[in-house]
Amino acid sequence: MGNKFRNILLVGLGIVVGVVASVQFSAMAQKQTAPLPLEELRQLADVFGLIKSDYVEPVEDKKLLTEAISGMVSSLDPHSAYLDKKAFQELKEGTQGRFGGLGIEVGMEDGYVKVISPIEDTPAYRAGIKPGDLITKLDSTSVKGLSLDEAVKIMRGDPNTKITLTIARKNMTKPIVLTLVREEIQVKSVKSKIIEPGYAWLRVAQFQEPTVEDLVTHINRIYAKNPNIKGIVLDLRNDPGGILPGAIGVASIFLPKDSLIVSTNGQLPESKATFYARPEYYAGRTINDPLAKLPASIKTVPVVVLVNIGSASASEIVAGALQDHKRATIMGTQTFGKGSVQTIRQISPDTAVKLTTARYYTPSGRSIQAKGIVPDLLVDETPEGDGINGLRIREADLTKHLTNGEEEAKPEDRLDTAEEIRLLENAKNYKPIEYGTKKDFQLMQAINHLKGKPVKLSKTKIEDRKTEVKDASTDNKKSSDPVEKSK
Repeated sequence: MGNKFRNILLVGLGIVVGVVASVQFSAMAQKQTAPLPLEELRQLADVFGLIKSDYVEPVEDKKLLTEAISGMVSSLDPHSAYLDKKAFQELKEGTQGRFGGLGIEVGMEDGYVKVISPIEDTPAYRAGIKPGDLITKLDSTSVKGLSLDEAVKIMRGDPNTKITLTIARKNMTKPIVLTLVREEIQVKSVKSKIIEPGYAWLRVAQFQEPTVEDLVTHINRIYAKNPNIKGIVLDLRNDPGGILPGAIGVASIFLPKDSLIVSTNGQLPESKATFYARPEYYAGRTINDPLAKLPASIKTVPVVVLVNIGSASASEIVAGALQDHKRATIMGTQTFGKGSVQTIRQISPDTAVKLTTARYYTPSGRSIQAKGIVPDLLVDETPEGDGINGLRIREADLTKHLTNGEEEAKPEDRLDTAEEIRLLENAKNYKPIEYGTKKDFQLMQAINHLKGKPVKLSKTKIEDRKTEVKDASTDNKKSSDPVEKSK
């Protein structure tokens, strides 16, 4: 069983991908290499020599070769990448839920970093940083012109190192300058609360190594205080993915033992695999099954899964499994559409290659690559529409994205110019939704559905659906579309 877990492939988005248990040391050295194209290698050597002799200033050999490797891998698809020492360490920290930083959830507004929320008991929280603050400078670097990822990288760093933030706060005429000391931040991937008597909200923000055990703890805590749970909302909105064992474990919580969760298919024999609701696929080398002490009713309690365009990869595995087994109602907006598997191959003690090695398929055989999961009930973020989410890119919008293997997203699914202008105008007044509160429109619609009350559905039309979505104030029946199977 340990070997099965060791070879589980990894699924994720950006740096939020699983790692340690599946890193395969010296894997490439053990394989028989393919014949090398001598003519192309000769050209590479010629270009290398030309740069060394003619470039305006000297360039280190290591830099040239590292960049050549990075370019070769990244040219394949958006999710394959060469991981240098820093990137490899960040990946490991991301999957373990730890990193050196300040403890701020952030977004972007008018070119500046906007604080969504400081994380409790972190340097940012103790310094008095508030939701809505705009970070305009990081040390001496202006935030204007930086991407969010670039700004986040500057804010992260080794524990016990300092960074100075310049902050603009509403109704204050002068900027606030704060010097903070970075600490090791432990991100909790699971939150929960009772929304109202009998109805619980479980949020998984990211699939990490502790996610399954943490979710079990939250469920048991809820049932201990509220034994008569009538419905659960599993919130996967803006969950970018993470490690595959975490997704298998979360889906297994709600499904019968031995249920098929996901399958993968690629060139390598080990990439042709199926994963079931069994401890060897989600518990690893641990002796005890973390799901063993869950209340029995968790397998039958009505469930709504909330998703949106930010739900990707491992989130889509969970949503797809629960949808195919008809175990939950999927609600929200169409997901990101990342249906590919990345495997981490370590090539030195400090570096690795993150390589797309397979597509994954839901239990019914659906490939969601570049398509995503279409909810059973389409519900916008607000009563007025889907806000800024309508402008976010999906997998199908990424350059060099992997094809679906069956059919591509249709051109008519794209925004037309008028719709894009309308969304841009609406985005000017956009305020981040406070998930898990009574102001969370999608959550309130999920509670209504669990109670059998009318739900206000979106008027958005998605080509993949075979029936037109109607306003649930007059028709609250779940779509009876048959599950689409792969050909």
